[in-house]
Formats: sequence, structure tokens, C-alpha cells
Amino acid sequence: MEDINQPAVRPFWQNRWCQLVIGMMCMALVANLQYAWTLFVAPMNARHHWGQASIQLAFSIFILTETWLVPVEGWLVDRFGPRPVVAGGAVCAGLAWVLNSYATTLPMLYVAAVIAGVGAGGVYGTCVGNALKWFPDRRGLAAGLTAAGFGAGAAVTVIPIANMITRSGYEHTFLFFGLLQGIAIFVLALLLRKPQLRAVSSQKKRFAVSRMDFTPGQMIKTPVFWVIYVCFVAVAAGGLMATAQIGPIAKDWGLARIPMTVFGATLPLLTLTLSIDNICNGFTRPLCGFISDKIGRENTMFLIFIGEGLSLLGMMQFGTNPYAFMVFAALIFLFWGEIFSIFPAICADTFGSKYAAANAGTLYTAKGTASLLVPIASVLSATGGWSAVFVVSAVITIAAGVSAKFILQPMRARWIESGEALSGAMRNGNGNGGASRLSHWPEQTGE
Repeated sequence: MEDINQPAVRPFWQNRWCQLVIGMMCMALVANLQYAWTLFVAPMNARHHWGQASIQLAFSIFILTETWLVPVEGWLVDRFGPRPVVAGGAVCAGLAWVLNSYATTLPMLYVAAVIAGVGAGGVYGTCVGNALKWFPDRRGLAAGLTAAGFGAGAAVTVIPIANMITRSGYEHTFLFFGLLQGIAIFVLALLLRKPQLRAVSSQKKRFAVSRMDFTPGQMIKTPVFWVIYVCFVAVAAGGLMATAQIGPIAKDWGLARIPMTVFGATLPLLTLTLSIDNICNGFTRPLCGFISDKIGRENTMFLIFIGEGLSLLGMMQFGTNPYAFMVFAALIFLFWGEIFSIFPAICADTFGSKYAAANAGTLYTAKGTASLLVPIASVLSATGGWSAVFVVSAVITIAAGVSAKFILQPMRARWIESGEALSGAMRNGNGNGGASRLSHWPEQTGE
């Protein structure tokens, strides 16, 4: 006879670590919409003669759509759970590349870019938000691993995609990988599960963590959110201004085609540098997320952002040496990529778990805001040379690190302390309304 007192055995994929891995796989599968795009530009231009600038406009549309719709997609996740949002993202991701394979006009290409942005944003925002909810005790690590998955997919599939374009044409490649990625993400979406949350009365932390939940509307009315947002924009813009120009800088300095031999393979310096940079960009996300779980978000931001600024200045001073160029470029990516793990984590620490997907998505729009500032680098390089680009980027990034430590940290601590007092009053029946709920933890941690 079945013992009704025994807890029900749950499928293994409902373990929170399995849920994290499923999210990472979804991120890896949708990453090609961004990272593999560059492989298709030249073949499309050769076929249709649209001009590379016109084709690249589709990529800009994709980035803006992906970034600015994440808050809406995050709201849908908080309301309906991760499964339908990722499933919808899978359909959009697959449909977009299928449309690309049939596109014979630029407007059709741009429509596909919008659909691709909706799909990528749905998957990205959902997986990061779900990781924050499943791991309130390891938010930095969980967000970092999930964000790292976004680059892993491109690393695995870039060679097969390039080979298929050469062998079968870009149209067939768009069609094949569009269907493959869309179907695979859809199947994985069916395994995603929204954590069952329960209130926790107290949790000891070495740094400030809110026990109240705030909706996005409530969050954007708080000064502390805008300090976090400005820090995100500053670091993202400073890093993008430099990282987006690595190729032109290497060419202007006469370094791009210098042969470099590593492990018996000889590659042009720029190719080797970009490969190393992508590894550093992915590796730093879980690493710095883990560190921030241990020493605090602002402390990590202070160290990492200043390291980023010093690396930018090092590139300016010593980058004309081929080996120094490779080292400082790697350091720039190592210190910059962690923003995609630390900022979602500090957002959930500050505004709670219940609306973590929508809140992190709202903060993620800072990436889109920062991308609008990147053209400033071209203006600076034209007027003051590459040194001006590095100096401005370094100053912005170092200022963000100092602000995180000496402005954001005490401000956030005071704000959360005031929230704790309000929470205590509400628990004693002395308050109501507003952000009145305690922050939540998954009912089953599945350790």
C-alpha cells in the first residue's frame, strides 16, 4: 500500500540544478541569432547586392527589439511561468531564420529581424529570470552560468554553420539551423518549471538583500534603481566603445594580420585575439557571479570595473606590441563580460524574487541604452585618435566602479534597511499595500 505520508517523487528535471542546465541549453541554442549573424552578411550581399550597411541595419533592429522587449517578456514569465514564454520564443527564433532563408527584399529581412529579437529576448529574459528565482542563495553564479550559455552555443556551432554556408548556401543554412534551433528550444521549454515559492522569515547574508518584492512599476520609482541603471549603462557603454573597435584598432596599428602560433596552429593575430576574447567573455560571467555571491555585489563591481579601466589604459599605452595587444584585449573582455551576471543578481537582491524576471528585464534595457552611445567612439577616434576612445572608456568605467562602492553600496543598504522596518511593521499588522510581500525561496531546492 502506498504511504500517503511520503513526499511525492518529482522528475529529475524539476531539480533546480537541472532547471539551470535546461536554461543554459536554451540560451546556447538561441545565441546564433546574435553571434552567427556576421557569417551571413557577405553571402547575402553577394546574392542580392543590398549593401552591407543595409543588411547590418537588420542586426541593429534585432538588438533593439531583443533588448527593449525583455521587460514585457519578463512580466509574462512572472505571470504565466517560463514554459509558454520560452516556447513562444522558440517559435519566433525558428520562424525568423526560416524567413531569412526566403527573404528577397530588405523589408522582409527587417521583419524577420524583429521576430528574431522577440524570440531571443523571450528566451534570454526568461532563462535569466528563472535562474534568479531558483537560486536566491547563489544568484550571481546562476545568472553567470545562464549568461555564459548565450555564448557557448555560438562557440559550438559557428564552424558547422560556416561550413554549411560554403557547401550549401546561406539560404539552406538559415532554413536548416532555424528549424533545428527552434524545435530544440521548444522541446526544452516543455521541461521548464516555475519554482514554487515560500516565504522565508530571515536569511543571514554578508551583504544587503531585500526581503520584500517590488513590481517593475514600483522599482522604477526608487532612486536606488536608477543608480544601478546608470552604473550598468556606464560600464556597458565604456566596454562596448572599446570592444566594438578591437578589429579597426588592430588594423590601424598594423597588427591584424601578424601571424601568431599557439599550440602548433598559426593564425592571424586578430583572429586569435577574438577567439581568446570570447573565451574570457564567457568564463568571467559565472566566475565573477560566484565571487559576488561571496564578497558582495558592490565590492566585486568596485574591483572589476577598476580592473576594466586599467586594462583599457594598458591597451592604450602598450597595445602596439602584438603580445601586449592580445593580453590587454583579453583582460578587457574578462573584466567586462561579468556585467551580465552581477547586474541581474543585484537587481534581485534589491527588489526581490517574485518579479525577478520582469525587474531584471527592465534593468537589461540598459544594454540597449548603452549601444546607442557606442557611435561616440567613432567620433572620438576621428577627432582624438584611439587614445581618446580608451581614455574616455576608462574614465567612465572607473567612475562606475567607484560609484558602486561609495554611492550605491551605502545607498542600497539604507534603502533595504528601511524596507526591513516596513516589513516588520506589516508582519505585526501595522501596514498594508504596496510592496508588502516577503521575498521568496523555492520550496524545493533540489540540492
